[in-house]
Amino acid sequence: MSEAQGLPRRIGVGGALMLAFNGAIGASIFALPATLAADFGTLAPWLFPLVGIASLLIAIPFSRSVAAFPENGGPATYGRVFGTLAGFELGWIYYVARATAFAANLNVLISYLARWLIGADAGVARIALMLAIVAGFAMVNIYGVRAAMRVLGGFTFLKTVPLILAALAALAIAGVPAPGPVPPISDIEVGVLIVFYAFVGFENATVTAGETRDPQRTLPRALIGTIAMVALLYFVVQMAFVALFPKGLEEGVETPLLELGERLIGPAGALVLGLAAVFSLAGNLHSNMAATPRVTYAMAERGELPAWLAKVHSGFATPASSILFFAAIVAALAVSGSFVWLAVISTLARMIVYAATILALPRAPNRPARISASYWAIAAIGVLVCAIVAAQADGTAWLTLGALSAAGLLLYLVTPRRSAAS
Repeated sequence: MSEAQGLPRRIGVGGALMLAFNGAIGASIFALPATLAADFGTLAPWLFPLVGIASLLIAIPFSRSVAAFPENGGPATYGRVFGTLAGFELGWIYYVARATAFAANLNVLISYLARWLIGADAGVARIALMLAIVAGFAMVNIYGVRAAMRVLGGFTFLKTVPLILAALAALAIAGVPAPGPVPPISDIEVGVLIVFYAFVGFENATVTAGETRDPQRTLPRALIGTIAMVALLYFVVQMAFVALFPKGLEEGVETPLLELGERLIGPAGALVLGLAAVFSLAGNLHSNMAATPRVTYAMAERGELPAWLAKVHSGFATPASSILFFAAIVAALAVSGSFVWLAVISTLARMIVYAATILALPRAPNRPARISASYWAIAAIGVLVCAIVAAQADGTAWLTLGALSAAGLLLYLVTPRRSAAS
């Protein structure tokens, strides 16, 4: 188990909540408001509590299931109840999706930084800045869990407070708009799929379960608390945006919240929310760097990947090798730009992971002695919600996911099998 290998349980409720919250809140909150306002007008804010309730139908049974797996690895651990290969495949899909998401958000972060660092988004300067950022996040996470959680707490504060203050100021000036007319069901279905993307990532805290204190109680609180916080934050920000821009923005504007800040207090407002975007992206990247390497660590610990990925730093008690491996992968993806094609399957991959996790509870090593009928009813609804959301993905997304699964299978087959004890 993780503690025996030198990974102590140092993450409490606050740390787990920050990992989950920052896993969900990244770049989309700074781009999504304009898209939703253009499609749904003043009805747009109300999509978030609607999808938040649907997300809770997934998160509640999901949290019950993950609480029965008090070890690192997340999906790579839960899927093992269906067989070793299934566990590897789920973990592999999740790992690649998170690595690609990191690379994508790193490029967005560079774009924001280029507003102040002229030329930072091109040529050698772009590559050097990317490598420096990845190396910085890797070093903080190797240095120790406590240091990583302190940095994450700072990012969480710096990205959330300016957003809330700007949204409240906008609502105080423009007032709270009444909900608009309900569009056709087909349009709502597309909107729900987009809004669901704002909630995925809440599972980030589950990957570090082996380093979480009392995970049976801590993880459910963190996951459900994150869904509530994300729904509230997006609701307020979206409401403020449609209140201040009832007719939307001009076509081609890619930074809607910077426009909101400038409308409120001029260039200084745009600067403040621009910095909030940087901190939001940094928090997302940092939480990703903190959690995702634990997937390969758990796989290597069980003998499914090379043993060196399970090595723990003797001084800092962190999975240093897996952190450096993840840093190398995301740096290569970000610099090459080859990560873009994977973005379309992010939600699809997570819906599969969520459904598999919910269904894993009856076979979990620490499952409850009795599983109530009410749980099964909520679990069935949660799996159904996952299926409905996944059904919105097109054939290209499914083919891409299939190709990734095949690549994972190949890696699994060429890795020499060994026991976890070796």
